[in-house]
Amino acid sequence: MSAPTIAIIDYGMGNLRSVAKAVETAGGAVRIVTRPEEIGSAGGLVLPGVGALADCVTALKAGGLDVAVRAWIRADRPFLGVCLGLQALFDFSEEADTPGLGIFPGKVVRFRVAADLKIPHMGWNTVRFMQLNSPLAAGLATEGEAFYFVHSYHCVPADWSLVLAECDYGGVFTAAIARGRCFATQFHPEKSQTKGIQLYRNFVAVAAGA
Repeated sequence: MSAPTIAIIDYGMGNLRSVAKAVETAGGAVRIVTRPEEIGSAGGLVLPGVGALADCVTALKAGGLDVAVRAWIRADRPFLGVCLGLQALFDFSEEADTPGLGIFPGKVVRFRVAADLKIPHMGWNTVRFMQLNSPLAAGLATEGEAFYFVHSYHCVPADWSLVLAECDYGGVFTAAIARGRCFATQFHPEKSQTKGIQLYRNFVAVAAGA
C-alpha cells in the first residue's frame, strides 16, 4: 500500500521542516503547497503555524488558501491544524483583535493566570483526551501523555463537544479539537517526540483511509 500524500500548507510562517519530517516519519508522503490548486488529490491537509495569528490569516487570505481550507473541512476531508492552525479555525482572537476563518464558533483569548505562571505557556504539559474513540488518540493514554506547548493564547469553543483534549495551566484550556475528520492541536506534535509521532501516524492512517 502506497503512502498517502499529506499536503502541508506553506504560507510563509509555518515550521515546515519539522512538520514535514514528522509526517514522513509517520509514514506519509509530503507535498508542500503554496496555492490551492497544488493540494489536488492529497489524502490529508496540514495547516501548521508559529507567530502572530493576524499574519497567518492575512497570508492565507492573500493566496486563497482560506477558501481552500474551509472547503476541505466542509467536505470532511482529513485535516490537521497545529498551534496557529488551530486558532485560525475560530471566529475571533484577542490577539490584535483578529478575525479568524470562522469555521467553528468560538474565540481565542489570552491566558489569564496567576503572576507566578509565565506567559507564554512553554514546554511540556500533560493532556486529557475527552473524545475517547477519536482516531487521532489511538495508541495514546486517555490521560497523562505529555506534549510540547508554546503559546500565549488559547481557544474557547462555543460548542464544547468540539474539544478532543484538555490541558491545565492555571486553569483548564482546550488542547485539541476534533469534528469528523477535522483535527487541530494547540501543542506541537512535531516537537513532542514519540507521542507526537504517534499522533501524526494516526492522522496519516486517517488520510490513508480517505
